[in-house]
Amino acid sequence: MNRYKGDAGFVNGEEDSLGVLLTNLGTPSAPTKKAVQRYLAEFLSDPRVVELPRFLWWPILHGIVLRIRPTRSAHAYQKIWTTQGSPLLTIGQHQAEGLENTIRSRLSGSITVALGMRYGEPSIATALARLRQQGMRRLLVLPLYPQYASATTGATFDAVTAELRTWRWVPELRMITDYHQHNAYLDALAQSIRDAWNGRVPPDRLLFSFHGLPKRVAEAGDPYPTQCHATARGVAERLGLDEQQWTTGFQSRFGYADWIAPHTDQILRDWGAAGVKSVAVICPGFAADCLETLEEVALQNRDLFLKAGGRSYRYLSALNDRADHIQALADLVVAHTQGWPNANTTANQRGETNTTPSSTIA
Repeated sequence: MNRYKGDAGFVNGEEDSLGVLLTNLGTPSAPTKKAVQRYLAEFLSDPRVVELPRFLWWPILHGIVLRIRPTRSAHAYQKIWTTQGSPLLTIGQHQAEGLENTIRSRLSGSITVALGMRYGEPSIATALARLRQQGMRRLLVLPLYPQYASATTGATFDAVTAELRTWRWVPELRMITDYHQHNAYLDALAQSIRDAWNGRVPPDRLLFSFHGLPKRVAEAGDPYPTQCHATARGVAERLGLDEQQWTTGFQSRFGYADWIAPHTDQILRDWGAAGVKSVAVICPGFAADCLETLEEVALQNRDLFLKAGGRSYRYLSALNDRADHIQALADLVVAHTQGWPNANTTANQRGETNTTPSSTIA
């Protein structure tokens, strides 16, 4: 049916139409200095990302960072760019398509999933406009950040609400703020590691590497470091690893502030120097492979470990659009839409529950 929505015009859809906004950080439109500069300007101008007074940060950003960093970053992006474009964007599109198909098989009613990037394109505003065109009256926001940080999930909330402030008819709104201990997510991580080690001798050490955070931000109250450690511990338990076989590190430091430790690059140097011969690194905080995983962790950190004395280094891919990852995201959507009309699931009707497997990598 057609419904009039005032200053926004007409829309086709059902009264209980559900829109799922799938979001991630974002990506430059091209691996060029100009495109990277434009992307970094938007990203680093966000006060959620850099929590410094503007009168201090603005001269640094525009006088130094945006003059120097785009060239180096563009070169790094060129190493990981594909014929389809940015890996993060391509994977995100596959995730959105797979999630929509999966949710439609489990929930009744009209459902649309749209991908929006916090910085760059497609923007969150563009994705929300698409959902509105589909008749959305209920909105679930799913940021692809398993662990909550103000600079990621908090910044997503800012962008969503800023756009909705311009709408006359605002949808009912829910937002998933983290899923760091969600069983299906942890199960998918553990299974991806088993799959990577299938038919191989397991490495001497497994490193869980998460994006870093300035220490002052964690001290101000971000639960991020605690949630990262909880995720790593949950996966290690599923794999049956003892304390000597794995550890957690934090990567991607920027600037001169103190960042939370231990640092991924230093762990790898220490392991190489101490005689650890083989390592595998996984980045559970990244729902899709991107510059930080494909260039920094897979390439730069490999060189660090080998030069320090290590012999075998392997980066284990992010969950990306694995079927079990899409199912885990669908589980989140189903759980967080309960209580809304038409949010009945075939799984609930069959009495299925989410269980944790007890198998190990051995």
